[in-house]
Amino acid sequence: MEKKSRIYIAGHRGMVGSALFRKLTNEGYENLIFRDSSALDLRDHYQVSQFFLEQKPDYVFLAAAKVGGIIANNTYRAEFLYENLQIQNNVIHSSYQNGVKKLMFLGSSCIYPKLAPQPLKEEYLLSGYLEPTNEPYAIAKIAGIKLCDAYRDQYGCNYISVMPTNLYGYNDNYHPENSHVLPALIRRFHEAKHAGLPEVTIWGTGEPKREFLFADDLADACYHLMQNYDESGLVNIGTGEDITIKELAYLIKEVTAYEGQINFDHSKPDGTPRKLMDVTKLHNQGWKHVVELKDGIAIAYQDFKNKYAEPVHEDA
Repeated sequence: MEKKSRIYIAGHRGMVGSALFRKLTNEGYENLIFRDSSALDLRDHYQVSQFFLEQKPDYVFLAAAKVGGIIANNTYRAEFLYENLQIQNNVIHSSYQNGVKKLMFLGSSCIYPKLAPQPLKEEYLLSGYLEPTNEPYAIAKIAGIKLCDAYRDQYGCNYISVMPTNLYGYNDNYHPENSHVLPALIRRFHEAKHAGLPEVTIWGTGEPKREFLFADDLADACYHLMQNYDESGLVNIGTGEDITIKELAYLIKEVTAYEGQINFDHSKPDGTPRKLMDVTKLHNQGWKHVVELKDGIAIAYQDFKNKYAEPVHEDA
């Protein structure tokens, strides 16, 4: 990518898209293209077609998607499949029609089978049944990977796909019901500290293990792959390291300076025992994460306090 290349970031206001925007801006790219959903509905074929015809981007980062937590995924199953297919189909096809030089499609680790061996290797795609609660979203993302490969095979398009692990960082979602585990715990420990609560109760045993990647590290990896990777299939993006939910809870407790107790409710479900990415392919491409988990949580917590939280009085 040349510094003056026209680069379209689809989904620039989300956690991933905004991280990509920061990365490209810091690298000196001058012609970044983006539109709010109020100005461009990516579900609308005509709007997307006109946008690409007028803007003629050279490169595309497709980070836009309809996203949500387990409840939203399981409740709005039709919307999660239909709307994500619309977004992907419109952007990928318009990229082909308008001669985009290279496109990166960002998926999700939920594309892998529920019972796939750990760590998750790229070749495990379509080797088993998906997790039922988010199957529609996963199927849409799998379709996006296969669509990129199909345009590569039939038309020679340089479209690549990447699958990030669990992300956190600036502009995360801290909704009390729809957020993921790490931002949800940041909010819960912060509010418990603010309210002077003696304990925080967490569902399950705390034994399941999860992998977490700082979103700005993801953006750095995407930039590296956009410059250096030109193959079909997909590339996992993660740290290759995981941590138990219990360890994560105590780490967030430390970062938020919450002084109460942590209680694990063993009567509640644990969920999938482990979800760890195999990042051998990524490491072989010459990239490794930089931000360690504790440091990243501290950055995310400060961002949460700056944007969402009432101030906590230290003497409270």
